[in-house]
Amino acid sequence: MVNNLLTTRGILHHIATRRPDAHADIYGSPAFPNIRGNAWFWQTHTGVYVCVTAQNLPYQSEENPYNVLGTHIHEGSSCTGNINDPFANAGAHYNPYQQAHPYHAGDLPPLFVNEGYAWNVVMTDRFVVDEIIGMTIIIHSQADDFHTQPSGESGSRIACGYIHRQ
Repeated sequence: MVNNLLTTRGILHHIATRRPDAHADIYGSPAFPNIRGNAWFWQTHTGVYVCVTAQNLPYQSEENPYNVLGTHIHEGSSCTGNINDPFANAGAHYNPYQQAHPYHAGDLPPLFVNEGYAWNVVMTDRFVVDEIIGMTIIIHSQADDFHTQPSGESGSRIACGYIHRQ
């Protein structure tokens, strides 16, 4: 018998009917002030469901004509920074086991942007919700190439959210 938490119907039912264990409000950098989004995290016995939604994302830009944006959990505890890197304090990719990219615990699948909107749900066993409370989630300006070290050449940090217990 298939575990219902591993079927599409089971996953969608779980995220639609259960309160998430953690959440992040995502907002854009000064260069992308209209970006808004959310990330929700549900701990299950099979892993963590991560749902990311965002709107007003760059679409068909010269920097990213393919509309694919890297998304990662970062180990920093703040969506603050400086004029050159507004989210510098988000830190590096969450990588507790010092793995090469793309095997960081915080590496997530990319967001595929459709006319400025994106929605993605993924199940991962690379972390548990308790580990990422107080960390950040970052949306980057380009696709993660899943190769370049140390972090996939995903471009600048265009949006950030602080992950807190729900």
